Amino acid sequence: STFFHMFGPPERQIVVGICSMMKKSKSKPMTEIMERLCKFEYITVVIFPEEVILSQPVDKWPLCDCLVSFHSKGFPLDKAVEYAKLRNPLLINDLNMQYYIQDRREVYRILQEEGIDLPRYAVLTRDPDRPEVCNLVEGEDHVEVNGEVFPKPFVEKPVSAEDHNVYVYYPTSAGGGSQRLFRKIGSRSSVYSPESCVRKTGSYIYEEFMPTDGTDVKVYTVGPDYAHAEARKSPALDGKVERDSEGKEIRYPVMLSAMEKLVARKVCLAFKQTVCGFDLLRANGHSFVCDVNGFSFVKNSMKYYDDCAKVLGNMVMRELAPQFHIPWSIPLEAEDIPIVPTTSGTMMELRCVIAIIRHGDRTPKQKMKMEVRHPLFFALFEKYGGYKSGKLKLKKPKQLQEVLDIARLLLAELGQHTDCEIEEKKGKLEQLKTVLEMYGHFSGINRKVQLTYLPNGQPKASSEEEGREELCCP
Repeated sequence: STFFHMFGPPERQIVVGICSMMKKSKSKPMTEIMERLCKFEYITVVIFPEEVILSQPVDKWPLCDCLVSFHSKGFPLDKAVEYAKLRNPLLINDLNMQYYIQDRREVYRILQEEGIDLPRYAVLTRDPDRPEVCNLVEGEDHVEVNGEVFPKPFVEKPVSAEDHNVYVYYPTSAGGGSQRLFRKIGSRSSVYSPESCVRKTGSYIYEEFMPTDGTDVKVYTVGPDYAHAEARKSPALDGKVERDSEGKEIRYPVMLSAMEKLVARKVCLAFKQTVCGFDLLRANGHSFVCDVNGFSFVKNSMKYYDDCAKVLGNMVMRELAPQFHIPWSIPLEAEDIPIVPTTSGTMMELRCVIAIIRHGDRTPKQKMKMEVRHPLFFALFEKYGGYKSGKLKLKKPKQLQEVLDIARLLLAELGQHTDCEIEEKKGKLEQLKTVLEMYGHFSGINRKVQLTYLPNGQPKASSEEEGREELCCP
């Protein structure tokens, strides 16, 4: 009891239950993510056995505080809904919305209500008992559904999202016929058919065909603020599935635009599915959502497994830690050290290369140095305050003009008297005059004169930069 008073009641673990078909519960992505989730100190994961889900009443199902549950073929969604009502766990993915996800009409209705861009479409509903009574008029190169015209190419999708037999119909100008898409079988995901007429039984969505660059973008959310995207070759192309050396379908990395991230957020919130996969078509500079699949994980991405477990773990802790009296605040992590597993152990990962590059296309500076001893140059030095620092830089057109005037004056005097007091070399003065007279005017950019005061004359081992009057002409 002393122990109890000192520390309060011992914290019990937060139980995260996984309730889905075994094929999904035991899949590699689920295993990878759940192993990482268990690294949270207070979280324990319990997988509901498939035969318990299928044959036991819900009051016999394991207890949990947080439920990860989702529909797939053969899953009793009604029972999962009943269990959630009975135990009231935190739901990662809403269960009632999963009924809507199974019906493409509902998916499109919700997308439309949320103001999310989707292809122009119409729904053709047929009464199974009277299939001939329907609002469909078929022409050679178009169909008219409920009075709305869809010229070929258009897409025909069964209203059940579980039915993957989606057909694309080609116009006669492209040779007619149709491309029949289906769930991947080995190396194929679609096949061409010469059949140009639409299906006559069943209910379908008809929609315009979106011209993409031949790839479909698959987006995977983990909550409204996290989305991973990758592209794969569109099955509507030739139906050949691209596979790598390990037999996995080849996916291409994709960066989502700010608009697409907003779409991911909207889809995640509208369908109340924290973990949610959906498809984007990028066409005509826009992105259109054409399918929402609900619960699905990215395959073969260690980064995603790490991120997903972290986001889910933080979400569970944030929601449930208070009622379990667990002290918890979302860790403000420094950017993880980028270490990656490689064939030869873990290594630092190069994240970016920063280069500062300057082009070398410059005219070299043309320099001339000369010693000057004439009072006129010293007067210039005095006039512009050169004695303060012992250096003077003259760039302004007016200043350069003054230097030119001195050079002209001294050359004129040298021309008249050969024995005069001028110590400047005639050749140097002529060079100075020539350079300053170039271009006919001073722009102040392409020339400058630098004066350095050397009271003891030229230093013995002067570096290039030290010294006399210097004239630079880039």
